[in-house]
Amino acid sequence: MLDAERPDAVSLVVPVERTGELAGLILEWGFPLLLEKPPGRTVAEVDRMIAAAGGIVHQVAFNRRFAPLVRELKRRLDDVGSPLQHVRYEMARVDRRDPDFSTTAIHGVDAVRFLAGSDYAEVRFRYQPLAGVGPGVVNVFLDAVMESGVTAQLGFCPLAGVVVERATLHARDHTFELHLGIWDSVDAPGRVRHFEHGRLHREVAGDSVAERDAPFVHGGFYGEYESFLVALREGRPPSPSLEEARQSVAVMECMRERRNEYHA
Repeated sequence: MLDAERPDAVSLVVPVERTGELAGLILEWGFPLLLEKPPGRTVAEVDRMIAAAGGIVHQVAFNRRFAPLVRELKRRLDDVGSPLQHVRYEMARVDRRDPDFSTTAIHGVDAVRFLAGSDYAEVRFRYQPLAGVGPGVVNVFLDAVMESGVTAQLGFCPLAGVVVERATLHARDHTFELHLGIWDSVDAPGRVRHFEHGRLHREVAGDSVAERDAPFVHGGFYGEYESFLVALREGRPPSPSLEEARQSVAVMECMRERRNEYHA
């Protein structure tokens, strides 16, 4: 198909077990590539794709980075100019019995890196087995320190009673709350609240930045494609690249292997 059509770009949406192999081939053939998250199951797979990419334009589809409310929060955080101190990120799902939830949890892992504007320096993991619901099903909790000195706590509960994805960020004199309206979340269409000196300074509702009935917009899926295609048209490198995504995969791999610690 690629030989016959010679497309301007390729979007790769396949099970994660096939991503590394197929992405490597597409990049070796020289096609600009948008590949779904996670970009491989291991750091070794990512490194092979990086080697295959050479100078070929590509982007990893971490859609949280492109969700309108996440972008709004990031802008406001940067605008206040007050150094970030702490991030708390919570992801809860209903009846997710995946023995490997890490390929979903990577969204939170990567979102914290994006919001903090920093990579992880170290992470400690704690696992809470959920007896009687299936092999390998656990709640996972992360305590982290970023290279910038920001601290972070992340919690992933796949068998909770509600679908939510929320973040709280504390800076000096400022606190931000994010309720991400992802899929069928009870928070849809979501909101961002900015508190300053103990008072609500501003609230932005999700339906003010995107159509209420547009989950692909709220979730950042439209934004990631738009960002990739515009960068391709303008001749600049898209982001995040495989290099930029590499650490998120490294932390995900630690979760899958039930490691206790990660150090950069």
